[in-house]
Amino acid sequence: MAARKSVKKPNVSADELLEYYREMLLIRRFEEKAGQLYGMGLIGGFCHLYIGQEAVVVGLEAAAEDGDKRVTSYRDHGHMLACGMDPDGVMAELTGREGGYSKGKGGSMHMFSKEKHFYGGHGIVGAQVPLGAGLAFSDKYKGNDRVTFAYFGDGAANQGQVYETYNMAQLWDLPVVFVIENNQYAMGTSVQRSTKSPALWKRGEAYGIKGEEVDGMDVLAVKEAGERAVAHCRAGKGPYILEVKTYRYRGHSMSDPAKYRTREEVQKMREERDPIEQVRDMLLTGKHATEDDLKAIDKEIKDIVNKSADFSKESPEPALEELWTDIYADDLPQETA
Repeated sequence: MAARKSVKKPNVSADELLEYYREMLLIRRFEEKAGQLYGMGLIGGFCHLYIGQEAVVVGLEAAAEDGDKRVTSYRDHGHMLACGMDPDGVMAELTGREGGYSKGKGGSMHMFSKEKHFYGGHGIVGAQVPLGAGLAFSDKYKGNDRVTFAYFGDGAANQGQVYETYNMAQLWDLPVVFVIENNQYAMGTSVQRSTKSPALWKRGEAYGIKGEEVDGMDVLAVKEAGERAVAHCRAGKGPYILEVKTYRYRGHSMSDPAKYRTREEVQKMREERDPIEQVRDMLLTGKHATEDDLKAIDKEIKDIVNKSADFSKESPEPALEELWTDIYADDLPQETA
């Protein structure tokens, strides 16, 4: 293995650093287990894993407050876990079981949690971006000081609806952070080949939207940038764009062999830039944790993930009558005679 670069000293407490490590490790182990279940035929349809990108959502959730909202694309399992959704319910939804967050009717790309203010993964590329602006519009209208995180990828960054949303968000000073998770390959084409202006965050300049580029393999850098973005939005200054440069280790989906890049490239990123290993090094070199401490955390996480897999296997298939539920919101005011 190549020698790791020296890591910077953390600007957070040891407890916070341990929590980020635990949260990223939960996402990593959960996604590894999801890949196994997919290979066993227990997860059907599409399945897009978040392995390698864990620092993005963990860092931004560290900058969020209770009541803030999030909406994202089909690569969404990590976002669900990071905002506190139950791994049992997430895994059961992946396997299409009644115990899932959408009662087995949504699968990998379509589950939601009103309690955690998670407004879904969305399978249509870029469709969640205007929805995120809509959530932010609601909060601005109510004057409740909430912020929405609208996540999308480098591939979606070329969608026309993204720029329509930028325009409206800036016109109305909406409290929305547009998070471009630039994992550099979209669905399978390098951003260098697909995009003439690869500094994606600068595209907001045409609308007067402030933004910045962030190292998405460094959870502390993401947290710092997230805090700047959130402060900007809460101050009533309108939207903010974060282009978070990250890297997915797996293919676009489980069916993608990822032949558009070399094994050596992926291995180099794993060895030199892995977000979890960077925090692990900080914990050990700073004497915030011992090897035994980290082994205990890994065991704890594996137990949680194995429990979620068992729960998903034991949960029944959705009943036929579930086809007719959750069609309309159940909390809309009733018409009076």
